[in-house]
Amino acid sequence: MRIFASVEEEYGQYDNAKVVLIPVPYDGTSTWLKGADKGPEAFLEAADNMEIYDIETKSEPYKMGIFLDDPVSEDSSPEAMTDAVHQRVAKYLKDEKVVTLFGGEHSISIGSIRAFGDKYKDLTVLQLDAHTDLRPEYHGSKCNHACAVFEANEKHHLVQVGIRSMDTEEVQYLKEDNVFFAHDIAENKNWIEDVYNKLGDNPIYITIDLDAFDPSICPSTGTPEPGGLEWYPTLKLLKKVIQTKNVVGFDIVELMPNENERSSDFLAAKLYYKMLAYLYTK
Repeated sequence: MRIFASVEEEYGQYDNAKVVLIPVPYDGTSTWLKGADKGPEAFLEAADNMEIYDIETKSEPYKMGIFLDDPVSEDSSPEAMTDAVHQRVAKYLKDEKVVTLFGGEHSISIGSIRAFGDKYKDLTVLQLDAHTDLRPEYHGSKCNHACAVFEANEKHHLVQVGIRSMDTEEVQYLKEDNVFFAHDIAENKNWIEDVYNKLGDNPIYITIDLDAFDPSICPSTGTPEPGGLEWYPTLKLLKKVIQTKNVVGFDIVELMPNENERSSDFLAAKLYYKMLAYLYTK
């Protein structure tokens, strides 16, 4: 039995766990650099070498219990993968677990958000991303990584943060009042409060594409875009949201590990653990 961060086995047992972590090593629809399917393993390896005391919150978040599930291995088609993720997440939501996922490309979020949307009809989705991902279909599939939040935008309250790249096709689907473009964030000292105020009081699911971060701190992702988010302001936003809102689950996606650049792997592990720290100490 593999345990997240190689902590004592008791904290990885399902019955003792508040949190479930589902790896989804899928990279079936990415259109430029490949390798996101290797992301979950690189993330877990980095976590094994991470200090597990969180200085900021003075806590050991692993003590809430983190059950590391077997990876979702379905990769016969984007639709089949989406259905498999949907079913897996739904199973754990029935047990009232905090369900978290690590991808894999961003298409893995479609099935997860569907499952959360089944349970929480008034769901808010907070997306941190360089790209809008609002295409209704791409390369013949509605479950493409370029369509990651189209369905969420149609069915739920979507707030997008860090956006700095999109296609003209997506403009018609953009709800600009809920979009925080990177160039506006750079000029707005109050952007964190502005994002926070857009979220409302509904249950919140957070989806983080690692390309939301500036490539100076996270270069190992499939489509690195200049002008991204910085580490501490992003944590400030996440802390405020997680500790004062009803965050019910989250995913982190699009780590494309590079054996010559391991800092991105570690950033991903620290980001995941930080989010748990904020949840643990709320």
